[in-house]
Amino acid sequence: MGRITYPEKVKLIVGMISSSVELFETAQSRLEQEFGSIDFCSQILPFTFTQYYTPEMGENLKRRFISFSSLILPDKLAGIKVLTNAIEQEFTAEDKGDRRRINLDPGYLNTAKLVLATTKDHCHRIYLDKGIYAEITMRFVAGTFCQWEWTYPDYRTQEYIDIFNHIRQLFIAQRNAVNSLTAS
Repeated sequence: MGRITYPEKVKLIVGMISSSVELFETAQSRLEQEFGSIDFCSQILPFTFTQYYTPEMGENLKRRFISFSSLILPDKLAGIKVLTNAIEQEFTAEDKGDRRRINLDPGYLNTAKLVLATTKDHCHRIYLDKGIYAEITMRFVAGTFCQWEWTYPDYRTQEYIDIFNHIRQLFIAQRNAVNSLTAS
């Protein structure tokens, strides 16, 4: 019989997509109210990998990733996705048929993987709670994050991989600091 163990805390990240750079700043402030201070904010990147969001959100979409100082337990991810969906709703364009103006994709990473939350089921996703599924989008192998066959095209780019490797280093430093405090 295996011994039951409980997971360590993980690093919360949020990927944002919008055509409005100003909306990134507004959304970040709103997310800080919920999840605490942001410890990493990527540069703004062009989002040209799919036209999926264009009908709803318009042209010239951009992407930004943020991570938070406070670590979370992984079982909080479903509730966080429900909350980020509600925050997206706060920023809808009422004058344009309640179209979404920003997409907020929460997930987490630890030393071994990057996990994203989604509302869509698929063969490689696991149901969590509240209509939310989890997908292991990337795995950490041989010193870097690596893709799976289902990894989104933008997440496969070296630019994104560098971002996640950097956030992973922040996570390791945080975890080591917490472990050294509890050991003393």
